[in-house]
Amino acid sequence: MTRRERGLFWLLLLGATGLFLVVLADVLLPFVAGLAIAYLLDPIVDRLERAGCGRTIGATLVLCGFVVAAFGFLLLLVPVVNAQLLRLAELLPAVVARIEPVVRSVLENVHAGARDGSLESLPSLAGGVLPWITRTLARVVSGGVAITNLLSLVLITPIVAFYLLRDWDRMVGTISGWLPQAQGPVIREQAGLIDRTLASFVRGQGSVCLVLMVYYGTALSFAGLDFGIVVGIFVGGISFIPFVGAILGGVLSISLAAIQFPDWQPIAIVGVIFVIGQVLEGNVLTPKLVGDAVGLHPVWVIFALLAGGTLFGFVGVLLSLPVAAIIGVIGRFALVRYLASPLHLHGIPPADDAGEPRDRERS
Repeated sequence: MTRRERGLFWLLLLGATGLFLVVLADVLLPFVAGLAIAYLLDPIVDRLERAGCGRTIGATLVLCGFVVAAFGFLLLLVPVVNAQLLRLAELLPAVVARIEPVVRSVLENVHAGARDGSLESLPSLAGGVLPWITRTLARVVSGGVAITNLLSLVLITPIVAFYLLRDWDRMVGTISGWLPQAQGPVIREQAGLIDRTLASFVRGQGSVCLVLMVYYGTALSFAGLDFGIVVGIFVGGISFIPFVGAILGGVLSISLAAIQFPDWQPIAIVGVIFVIGQVLEGNVLTPKLVGDAVGLHPVWVIFALLAGGTLFGFVGVLLSLPVAAIIGVIGRFALVRYLASPLHLHGIPPADDAGEPRDRERS
């Protein structure tokens, strides 16, 4: 098989995988979620197995503990969040009535200063942007919170996670045996780099998000901010998106504080909470829990999340970071090979009389 034939084979395989994801995106959610849970819990099962526990028993114990912890967390958290959301719904008309004169005044000033008719273009601009936002949100929601998908997520995901946990090492060994013998060592090395990248990012960043959720929820509640727990969970939960969590959380919390408190001191305290949170995240949590070997640039992470959510909905959001890590590792490997290749060092080799490169690789 020549290099061109190998390249065509991998392109066809990649295209078939993309087509598979597009066609079956609506039914993949429980399987992708089960795969993610199995990937996160596999190290714990491995430790139990090394301690003498059977793989099936270890997978059962770990998965049951995970399910109990998740439901216990929800049972403790849902009543508090529900109460704060109901209070937010009650106060929302008053908040809107309070900020409406400010918004109206700003719009009137803009309209008075707009001599070129640019203000009239705002409705058409909103008419173009709002449908796009609606379609994107509907795409994400249709893949994540539809009734059927929720039922399948609750019922099928634990089953998928159990079987994957039980057979994880066997599946990895089987797939490793399928690799081409000549390229097997290189592929296994790159797969190990992908695994370390994902482990560092997912497990480490998940720990960072959890710590920040607890910190922001507790600190904002002690500061007296209404809906502090809801805001803290929201900000901590989206802190894996670089800069977005901090900006949205800061703006949202300070705005709520400005509406709630008549004095500037509580508003300043809310701002200080977010400054401390960002210092804690950037200088303590991320270096200690995530590390510097992740190799996922913040811009690449944001692009991957947006692209995955737009193309495949909630399933795309779940798959975006693993795919970004795979592309990043393969891209760095390809760049290293290119920089060490004759193509980079000496340029394209001269062609012989038949018009073919003299040293074209054949296999």
